[in-house]
Amino acid sequence: MKKKKNKTLRITTLDTLKAMRKGSREAEMELLGPGFHSHDRAHKSKNVYSRKTKHKKRPED
Repeated sequence: MKKKKNKTLRITTLDTLKAMRKGSREAEMELLGPGFHSHDRAHKSKNVYSRKTKHKKRPED
């Protein structure tokens, strides 16, 4: 009978990156809770409604 060689598992850089991403996702879920949470907005849309007078368009006289 032939002897089977034991396969040694190697940890690659991709494995470490996957583990780090998974850990950061889990940490974020503990802090913020489940679901999507946006962090930044590029700009505020003109269509966003605001009742403040400084945002209201004034008709030019």
